[in-house]
Amino acid sequence: MTSYRIAVMGGTGPQGKGLAYRFARHGHDVVIGSRAAEKAVPVAEEVTARLEGVTGAGTVSGAANADACADADVVLLAVPYDGHDELVAALPLAGKTVVSCVNPLAFDKRGAHGQVIDGGEGSAAESAQRIAPDATVVGAFHHVSAVNLWGDADYLDHEDILVVGDSVDAKAVAIELARSVTGRDGIDAGKLRLARQLEPLTAVLISINRKYKVHSGIRITGLED
Repeated sequence: MTSYRIAVMGGTGPQGKGLAYRFARHGHDVVIGSRAAEKAVPVAEEVTARLEGVTGAGTVSGAANADACADADVVLLAVPYDGHDELVAALPLAGKTVVSCVNPLAFDKRGAHGQVIDGGEGSAAESAQRIAPDATVVGAFHHVSAVNLWGDADYLDHEDILVVGDSVDAKAVAIELARSVTGRDGIDAGKLRLARQLEPLTAVLISINRKYKVHSGIRITGLED
């Protein structure tokens, strides 16, 4: 498996921290990004402490967002959609593989629902690609519970990671990174425009979680192992 240097934007939040932990647990070097380095460093130290005794674990450090991205091979966007566009525009992303797991959600008295972007003809991942045309954006890791990511299981082998994108090479990076989470390759789910369906699907999982008091995920059947 290729070892990557991964910058996690939003790494101080539950999903970003959980993914940072999974990537580092399985040999990747991770830099947790935040608006201020002093906010990222304590989270990096928490993840590092969690990795104590794990053979072959990668390093985890913290830095301001732009500094975290500077030397990264892969940049993971795990940030709220509010402020997403401004953040992406401020990052040095040219030439990098960018993995978006941003879920544009809204909440009302009836629960969670997906935000409509560009009249239904867009997604957070597509917005990131438009704002950073010299990067290559893929969508992945939308549906993995932050609680499960931070849990004790070596792999979340009951779940699948769906990957969408327009670049075969960039999708291959995210498909490989999925091994750090589920123990197997992610699933090529099609073009980047299908992020319009993947992102709001998270609202369905939130509804299931509230109904059944679980941390649900996605598993695709019918594929060969």
